[in-house]
Amino acid sequence: MRVRQQTHGMAEGIRTLARELAEVTRLVEADDFGSTLDRFAARIVRTIPGCDAATITVRSATAVETVAGGKDLGFDPLTPGPVVEAVTFAEPRRLEDVTTDQRWPAFGGHLINGGFRGCLALPLVTHGSDTAVLTLFSRETGQFDELAYDVVLLLTLNAGVAFDNASLYHDSHELVAQLRTALQTRSVVGRAQGLLMRHFDCDSEQAFTALKRASQNSNTKLRDLAPLVVEAHESGDFDAELAKLALNPVGEPRS
Repeated sequence: MRVRQQTHGMAEGIRTLARELAEVTRLVEADDFGSTLDRFAARIVRTIPGCDAATITVRSATAVETVAGGKDLGFDPLTPGPVVEAVTFAEPRRLEDVTTDQRWPAFGGHLINGGFRGCLALPLVTHGSDTAVLTLFSRETGQFDELAYDVVLLLTLNAGVAFDNASLYHDSHELVAQLRTALQTRSVVGRAQGLLMRHFDCDSEQAFTALKRASQNSNTKLRDLAPLVVEAHESGDFDAELAKLALNPVGEPRS
């Protein structure tokens, strides 16, 4: 009887989590990928028991970057440790008690200084060569159990059997698609920013403002414009594409 109650409680927990996550799909704006990922991280914190903070980390061909949730930690989650290993090898890493687990001493020191005692890094399914990891942080030890792992099952669509509602499954599928798009867009926009920064010797804010302005002036979505800049650089047509799009961050006035 007790096992049946526990199983029922877990199923209800997964269904509740799925409904919470499905709501994110209704908050997504066309190019608002940064806010989308931040909202998703915040939703995870509100939904997962014992989770006090969450980040999303992406590894591309050129860099490893925290793209959501990192501002609230108080330390750099990319200190060599479970997050970097998870995003490098696309394997989960769990640190239940930083005071007893000494596998990553430098990371553990930063974790304690940030007021946390444990974390769980879980790979997300993405398309292409980039890898992504969702990391849950807790201020208490031993907080992440089977329910936390069910987040990954949900995001990879392997937990579809837990959904007794076809529309709920559809919403969950939409969420994964939106997250994939957001992660891919974040990566290519970052590359386009970097190219403009190097070419014009400007900062990241100027480069991003220039991309947004060119997007608006050309009536082209940012996620479609950024690849044009990257592809033009790779094909040797960078200057021509910049002129075509009127991309000149240095020549634009600061607001």
